[in-house]
Amino acid sequence: MSIDLGELRGKTLRPNLQTVAASVAGARKGIVADQATLCGAMIWASFSAPAAIPLVFDTICRTQLGQQAPCPSVKSASVELPDRFWTQFEETLVGPEAGYDATSITVAVAALNAALDEGYAALSEDAALAHSGTGKAEAKSLPPMISLTELNDYPDGSLARNLLSMWVDNGFDPEVLDRDAIGLSDLSPALGYLNTRILQMHDTWHLVAGYETTSLHEMAISAFQLAQFGHNYSAMFLSTVCTMSYLRQPQGFVLLLQNLSEAWVHGCEAPKFMAIEWEQDWHMNIDEVRAKHGIAPFAGSFPADLLEQLSQAS
Repeated sequence: MSIDLGELRGKTLRPNLQTVAASVAGARKGIVADQATLCGAMIWASFSAPAAIPLVFDTICRTQLGQQAPCPSVKSASVELPDRFWTQFEETLVGPEAGYDATSITVAVAALNAALDEGYAALSEDAALAHSGTGKAEAKSLPPMISLTELNDYPDGSLARNLLSMWVDNGFDPEVLDRDAIGLSDLSPALGYLNTRILQMHDTWHLVAGYETTSLHEMAISAFQLAQFGHNYSAMFLSTVCTMSYLRQPQGFVLLLQNLSEAWVHGCEAPKFMAIEWEQDWHMNIDEVRAKHGIAPFAGSFPADLLEQLSQAS
């Protein structure tokens, strides 16, 4: 498969947020130039200017939902996107012949970090330190692995047992990816803790925040995490899947845009998940955990398995 990133590269630059907000209406109608504007803004923030991620995504998502977005000037520090990034990004967009599964696309998007400008890591650490949802992550020690045996000791119906069943029934890995294999311990302090904790608690958050393990809801929980922590991997993932839609199926772009916008606002309105000691709530059932912390489950506009339904129908 061959793709042309010429127009997209031309729009991947420091955005004018008023232009970005104005492009949302056209993107909803399938106008590819407006979709390219949104994708370009997301790619620039995600891979070039991590401190700008909240501004860019908040503008797009709130405009999509008919909410007023402030649209300030984007003054965040940035790095250039080298040619090697575009080469690898194109390969990622094309993907394997058999298509991606949940693990392979996670690995492919994470691997894009190696193609970024060497100054990107420092900007990401600064953005993590500045984000209100990261909870002084730089001062925290890396959490130990969760013991499956320990989870099994909790009563039926508890958060711990629901989490264990989720892993066992679906054949999931407890931390999504092996933290040692992907070098999380080599990251700077804030990013090291954040990435480790996000991988470790991702499935717990699926349960308590009401996201199912379907394709649409995996995209949605990425937007939720992005709103919560400004998580640059989540921004990279969403930028990638939105660009795939723009290139391959512009009419489906609006579905993704609505889905991630609803989850973004859900993440903005939820309590700060990084500040919650989830292990202290293992014994409680999910409704009790939600009541304790004031967590409303995600209520998106679409059935969680909509993409799977559409795939089967086609």
